[in-house]
Amino acid sequence: MNPNEIPYLSATDLGKAIQGGEVSPLEAVDAYLARIEEVGDKLNAYITVCGEQAREEARQAGDEIARGQHRGPLHGVPVGIKDQIYVRGVRNSDGSKIREDFVPDFDATVVSNLRRAGAVILGKLNMSEFAMGDPICSYFGAARNPWDLERNPGTSSTGSGAATAGFLCATSLGEDTGGSIRGPAANCGLVGIRPTWGRVSRYGVDGASWSVDTIGPISRTVTDCAATLGAIAGYDPNDPYTGRAPVPDYVGGLTGNIRGLRVGLLKELMDPALGLDPQTRDAVAAAADVLAELGAEVREVSLPLARHTGAIVRTITHTERVSLRPEWLRERPEDYHVNTRIAFMAGNLIPGQVYYKAQKLRAMIRQQVLDLLDDVDVLIQPTSSAPAGKLDFTTGVASKESAAQALVEGSYRGPYSLSGAPALSVPCGYTQEGEGALPLALQIAGHPFAEGTVFNVAYAYEQATPWRNRKPPI
Repeated sequence: MNPNEIPYLSATDLGKAIQGGEVSPLEAVDAYLARIEEVGDKLNAYITVCGEQAREEARQAGDEIARGQHRGPLHGVPVGIKDQIYVRGVRNSDGSKIREDFVPDFDATVVSNLRRAGAVILGKLNMSEFAMGDPICSYFGAARNPWDLERNPGTSSTGSGAATAGFLCATSLGEDTGGSIRGPAANCGLVGIRPTWGRVSRYGVDGASWSVDTIGPISRTVTDCAATLGAIAGYDPNDPYTGRAPVPDYVGGLTGNIRGLRVGLLKELMDPALGLDPQTRDAVAAAADVLAELGAEVREVSLPLARHTGAIVRTITHTERVSLRPEWLRERPEDYHVNTRIAFMAGNLIPGQVYYKAQKLRAMIRQQVLDLLDDVDVLIQPTSSAPAGKLDFTTGVASKESAAQALVEGSYRGPYSLSGAPALSVPCGYTQEGEGALPLALQIAGHPFAEGTVFNVAYAYEQATPWRNRKPPI
């Protein structure tokens, strides 16, 4: 196989080529390293590239496969890791000057699980400082969107979105608090899932908000996303919040048969009054029609508190974030990006009774989501209000109106951050045909621990539409 073609294979297709001897793991790593050398500076997706370490892991994977010890679909496949997830012996910066010299001496459980699956760790990916929802605040500079280098790749897993869409890794791990997997997936034309809270261990991950954080994959196809989640999910005694529900064969469950499945379209998040872009609304409505054509029963449903979930998520997560290491804000405020410092100081000022009210509202929203899921199998809606916006490097809060709109934007992903239900973003169209097109995204959510159903709906839709075949211009 031509080495230049290797990075453009899906992760699972690359895994099959490796298993079949068409490509060696070392050839795959070298092809990705060449791609990083070619366009890496344009995207700024990596903080640390582990070239020699990845080559050594690839050699080991090749030797194992040659001995007949094939471990599964990701054996020998290069994976990128968000830089808040520990990789032993590799800097873990959280996108911050404060952590630029921190090197963990153990792997996060998700990294250990990837190694057990035979995956090769290619490097650590850029991110918003301390996983805040701001695309410009990384100490290492902003990551760029491969569809348009002047646009936001999505936060806070900025590098995970940019690297995966830009063919700088085969699949990646991100972390989702208020939408930091689903947002980059939407902006970059990818598939990303926030799994059920407790489905994936967070041991060895620098937290943003302990009661909301979830680790999950950002991938180029539904099958890749399913394979990656299958590799990292499961109970972990080091994380007491992980669930003991067995992890199914997500890839094996991708039948594409959704006939008779009940689908609820959330009317509140299809309302133009929330600032929903007309092209996004039309694309999601068209996606609902496709699901109906595939045999699903689609109907409109209501989540009354949906439009308030962004403000509730922000209240909870900012309070919990700043409580993790408050001494840094007291002793090293100048070492934060100014926007991070403003956000953390605001989090410090949230009164206890406001945080308490937000938690009560969270319980109400969770119940509303679960009640809806008693009547339907999955919920659908836009992942974002609009396609990726232009990167704005102006610091500080632009206006009261822009801050309020940011809270509304958080409501597109907030219901599932608050309820702990799994939610996946999948491309559902583009802003226009030809040069300059930007991805649009559909969000699919399901019952807690029913990621398999969510994946299968996304797979049925993906296979029935042409969007997975589009590639960014870079």
